[in-house]
Amino acid sequence: MIQSVYIHIPFCHHICHYCDFTKFFYNEQMATDYLDALSNEIHTQVEGKKNPVRTIFIGGGTPTSLNHTQLKTLLALIAEKFDVSNCEEYTIEANPGDFDEEKAKLLKEYGVNRVSLGVQVFDDNMLKELGRAHRIEDVYKTVELLKQQDLTNISLDLIYSLPKQSAEHFEKTVTEALSFDLPHYSAYSLQIEPKTIFYNRYKKGQLHRPTQEEEVKMYDILKRKMKEAGVQQYEISNFSKEGFESKHNLTYWNNDYYYGFGAGASGYLPGKRTINMKPIPAYIKQAMEDGNPTLKIETIGLKEQIEEELFLGLRKLSGVDKQEFLSKFAFPIELLYKNQIDYLIQKGWLVNDEKSIHLTDEGVLFGNEVFEHFLLEDEDLEAIALTKK
Repeated sequence: MIQSVYIHIPFCHHICHYCDFTKFFYNEQMATDYLDALSNEIHTQVEGKKNPVRTIFIGGGTPTSLNHTQLKTLLALIAEKFDVSNCEEYTIEANPGDFDEEKAKLLKEYGVNRVSLGVQVFDDNMLKELGRAHRIEDVYKTVELLKQQDLTNISLDLIYSLPKQSAEHFEKTVTEALSFDLPHYSAYSLQIEPKTIFYNRYKKGQLHRPTQEEEVKMYDILKRKMKEAGVQQYEISNFSKEGFESKHNLTYWNNDYYYGFGAGASGYLPGKRTINMKPIPAYIKQAMEDGNPTLKIETIGLKEQIEEELFLGLRKLSGVDKQEFLSKFAFPIELLYKNQIDYLIQKGWLVNDEKSIHLTDEGVLFGNEVFEHFLLEDEDLEAIALTKK
């Protein structure tokens, strides 16, 4: 059963200098055409009405860049196809300053119960350097506006290791973010991605990031400040008060199935991963023609399933649950990965206890190197098959 739905809205009023997500400057007519295409895709791919799902996530881009009529059209489409009344978590991404009271009321009316705000940093000059449109005062106004509509399940997204940023500077951002006393926070280190303004500056030697040592210091500050505030880390980059962990993102980290709709969106369905066309004109054209704007389908066999179970599961601080692994794959995790687990324990990067395998604090810092040890060869699975006979 498909548990979750991701819907991509690629429009923004401003393009941030670091962003490599599928996005496009907002154009009213194009946005209207896009919503028509999105509707055709969803109606084609999902039978019936009021399908039960646990989580819905509207991401972007900036979904709240849509005008009031367009936003209502989108929310009405979702309400028609999915049972939002029994949805445990219904999230929309937004930028501070993108809301007015009317939009906030609309979200509440259609069952949205969680808002993820892209704050990034509490420094107006640095926000300007990032190409962000909002300023610090917009964060305060938006949080207050949402709370007035009883939309209190708010997450603040932060970015660290920014150009010219020091550990002390980042600590001030974390302190101010925590002063809102919100149930959830995410924080990611800046990645310099191709085809972004920051990438072009970096290649020309015009963009200087903090050192790796400084970045580690920022991450340590982040973890310490969150813990002191009673906000517990539950994933490499995510922190929450008890019971407010992102249920939608846990769908990804638990390697569960989900729909993906919209330009550039990916979905994970039994046995396959689907990836949609990214260019918006191409997406609109194909989605309107046959409701199937898929660019690529990747077959997910047993090998890929197991690898992703490890890569994704180890992002959680609770790690990979041994009993769940056994239930999914019908053999214990040590049967396949004993040597790798022993080696990583010796390195001080992994803990293997009765219930799970999970990263140590040091292992979190070397996550990508840890994950590489769980890549499989075909003969590994052949050996398992022989053992089970």
